[in-house]
Amino acid sequence: MAGIGVSDHRSLILIVAAASMLVTVSVANRDWYYGGGFNYTTHWPWGPRNDSHSLNNTNVPNKIIVGGSDHWHYGFNYSVWAFQNNPFYVNDVLVFKYDPPSKSPFHHSVYLLPNMWSYMMCDLSRAKLIANTTQGDGEGFEFVLKKWQPYYFVCGESGGLHCRDGRMKFFVMPMLRRWHY
Repeated sequence: MAGIGVSDHRSLILIVAAASMLVTVSVANRDWYYGGGFNYTTHWPWGPRNDSHSLNNTNVPNKIIVGGSDHWHYGFNYSVWAFQNNPFYVNDVLVFKYDPPSKSPFHHSVYLLPNMWSYMMCDLSRAKLIANTTQGDGEGFEFVLKKWQPYYFVCGESGGLHCRDGRMKFFVMPMLRRWHY
């Protein structure tokens, strides 16, 4: 391919990666049909949709342990976990549980990244520490998904090594709860 430089290939790879992540997010929120949706007939003329994938209509926030019984540790694929445990809703509570430094030689923390680019690159330069290495002990650290926005979580230990090589990263886009009429 004459005329296409190395930087052009890198740009193309980043565009494809970003597009695939956006598709992943849209598929992950597959149950969200409130306000439109594709090919759903909600409340007209036959009443509300009634199937096994209906929205969480309880209006009560869920408390979700990140990683389930595996908790927050190196080598677990949290992106897959987030996909398999969606949807997440505004006001749901994520609980990060991990051993403190006194119980494990491997330290963990939780950082919030500002955007998809930082998430993809595990770039901690603009990251915000939300739970230090001791806050995951016992009942764990709780984080409330307060807004309808993407949240990018990573472990920031070892200069981002846990994020890059340990797969200790995931993102969620909480949905708005559907209120009863």
